Amino acid sequence: MRLLTIGVFARAARLSPKALRLYDELGLLRPAAVDGESGYRFYDPAQLERARLIAWLRRLGMPLARIRQVCDLPASAAAEEIARYWEQVLAETAARGQLATFLVDYLSGRGSTVEETATVLGIRYAARSESGLVRTSNEDTAYAGPRLLAVADGVRGPAGDLASAAAVDALKPLETMAVPAEDLLGALSDAVGEADRMIGEIAASTPSGEAVTTLTALLWSGSRLALVHIGDTRAYLVRDGELFQITHDHTYVQSLVDEGRLTEEEAASHPRRSLLARALIGTGGAQLHLSLHEAAAGDRYLLCSDGLSAVVPAGSLREVLTGPAAPQHVLDELVARAYAAGAPDNIACVVADVVSLDAPAAARPAGTGR
Repeated sequence: MRLLTIGVFARAARLSPKALRLYDELGLLRPAAVDGESGYRFYDPAQLERARLIAWLRRLGMPLARIRQVCDLPASAAAEEIARYWEQVLAETAARGQLATFLVDYLSGRGSTVEETATVLGIRYAARSESGLVRTSNEDTAYAGPRLLAVADGVRGPAGDLASAAAVDALKPLETMAVPAEDLLGALSDAVGEADRMIGEIAASTPSGEAVTTLTALLWSGSRLALVHIGDTRAYLVRDGELFQITHDHTYVQSLVDEGRLTEEEAASHPRRSLLARALIGTGGAQLHLSLHEAAAGDRYLLCSDGLSAVVPAGSLREVLTGPAAPQHVLDELVARAYAAGAPDNIACVVADVVSLDAPAAARPAGTGR
């Protein structure tokens, strides 16, 4: 078959000769032949399909290293990889959009800085992690402090407990860092990046080479809080007597629900309902969900692993969380209900109440600071 010159091939593939020379240097698209004297490149028409795929993926914004991986895969596997890449782009775009909204509000004066907040808010909190009734180990970690709430659920195995503990430990320095409200998301993202690095070291020391955990955490500054979430640990908000789930599960089954292929009821009993689509695995590039929220006095937050949310229905959660009991008593009741439902998995949960600190010191609830 007659070979095409680089100019003709470039026009047919809708690529520039400069791009083709770059792809040759990177080993992404080698010419079929190179003239020994002139160095002129020639291409086989059969290479057009690969060239066009590269052009399309570049228009998607996919990095060249990832394009190489996609091009070397069978068609079905390449399609799955492109879908995963686009899901990551959408998640990152949504996070940037939320940050842009915050910055527009902040710079235009519609938002308020910590110093401008009329009412100083604090939290009273409690954390608890317990083994399930049929478990011999506990890979769940729960933490609550004056500025940080976190729950991590390590995937069962020799390093699950280490991974969940490392994820939370990496966030704990944020308790004492002077993080302004406008930098909450950045500080939280950097801390999770450190968590992922630590998990990578743990994975490297295990025979399987794996260490996996979910993570959901809230970081406070004034009346503003930043949320980071990956996996199927959850965060709930109770406001004005209503219960809202403010995270979205990153699981295979939830993706089927999102696509309309399963109902919520079918998902609850699906045999693969615990299969994670996203988690911290120590390899970098974790697809985090980051968002900013405004807190109000009277709010109550629940962070929990699926050892609670999978066995205690939302109506039961709402019943306990909207009651008048203090956080520790609320936790005790939630754990009791999980045990009553059989507690097949470990249970980790944090409850925090948002309170005004403008009240006299003697009237402040315990756990809110001085």
